[in-house]
Amino acid sequence: MTGKRIALVTGGNRGIGFETCRQLAHAGLEVFLASRQRGEGEQAAQQLQAHGFAVKPLQLDVSDSDSVARCLAGLARSGVEIDVLINNAGVYPTTPITDASEQEFALALQVNLLGAWRMAKAVFPGMLQRGYGRIVNVSSGLGQMNQPGGPGAGVYGISKAALNALTLELANAARGDIKVNAMDPGWVATRMGGRGAPRKPEEASITIIWLATLPPDGPNGGFFLDKRPLEW
Repeated sequence: MTGKRIALVTGGNRGIGFETCRQLAHAGLEVFLASRQRGEGEQAAQQLQAHGFAVKPLQLDVSDSDSVARCLAGLARSGVEIDVLINNAGVYPTTPITDASEQEFALALQVNLLGAWRMAKAVFPGMLQRGYGRIVNVSSGLGQMNQPGGPGAGVYGISKAALNALTLELANAARGDIKVNAMDPGWVATRMGGRGAPRKPEEASITIIWLATLPPDGPNGGFFLDKRPLEW
């Protein structure tokens, strides 16, 4: 064990998650890069390790409660306690709600909502016991309830609106120096966002790093874009 804060980033093998791992490691945290596919995670971690960053790969499927339990139990056996959780793993089914299949809707909720809940539930007790923790939920402006017509992008937006509600519930449960916040990365040029998106992962990750390293008087239970608060 080191004296560094320890962070876990889900969906860390590419896009916003990969850049978040890089920036967290650059900020001096020890980072666990979690990915559903073991090989992809190992390859991504090796890229960062080659530049001297303290990043270790983890195989983790947030949609599988057994996978989450095995992963966190393995970390605990190694004496690893997660100080910072970045719930970044996500899927992007945008089928209109009246056309979506039950399978599409279930997948969006399994990953975008329940995946974040599983991870938070796994690390929250330890954070409460130690009196410190930072949880950042990577949400979306498409999940905002106050925009005309409510959440957009079909089942994706609904799952992100639910993630925002989860953020508030967790923030209300926080005690001591524990902060739980959500953020909107904007439209980012990743495999999910597409090449035509105007923002880079580096821009989106700035707010994640800010929320992941908040001081004790930082916000709790907020929703942010570029460090600016958003309406839910």
